[in-house]
Amino acid sequence: MIRRFGFWVALWLFVLSAAIAITILGTFILYPIDVHFLDILDQSNVQVTFGQLYANFAQLMAYLHFPWITTLHMTNFPVSSTGAQHFSDVKNLFLLDYAILIITALPAWHFLGQLKKNRETWRLYRQSTVAMGVPIVLGALALMGFDRFFVTFHEILFRNSDWIFDPAKDPIITVLPEDFFAHTFFLAFILLELICWGLRHWAKKQFRA
Repeated sequence: MIRRFGFWVALWLFVLSAAIAITILGTFILYPIDVHFLDILDQSNVQVTFGQLYANFAQLMAYLHFPWITTLHMTNFPVSSTGAQHFSDVKNLFLLDYAILIITALPAWHFLGQLKKNRETWRLYRQSTVAMGVPIVLGALALMGFDRFFVTFHEILFRNSDWIFDPAKDPIITVLPEDFFAHTFFLAFILLELICWGLRHWAKKQFRA
């Protein structure tokens, strides 16, 4: 019983961390789209080209991804001490997500293989159906007021107020508008919904067999 419960926990941690990881990596595509779609260069009034902006974004993402990069440096954007601390906190969350993804991958896939082997994939149906409601509810809350949702999200994850940037000290925030973060959140919700739907569809197929 305890062993089976552990496998269920590993599976859903894997699903959640995978959706987050894909979203994070997806920002490499989403950000340049939003630069044009949201007219970020003109709206922010920063004196950089699109190529320079994306290079700075890549420097930021490299810092957030790689443990061996211990100091954040962006060519065209200075970083204050509080800004650096916030990005350090974000880096820790990124690395935690990747660690969870790696640690849970093997037991999650083993568990799915056992369910398939024992013809018990139907057990995924109820849980995946319930899980499908999570991104829908979160998405609805975000649509009703993303400002409040965004603030609450930061208040839950961060123990300080370093995430409240001063554009004069951390101009990078002017090229990372709230709408961009809204798009990343909705991308995560969509990915989570699709993964849960896939598991539910797989489970449902056994009912038809």
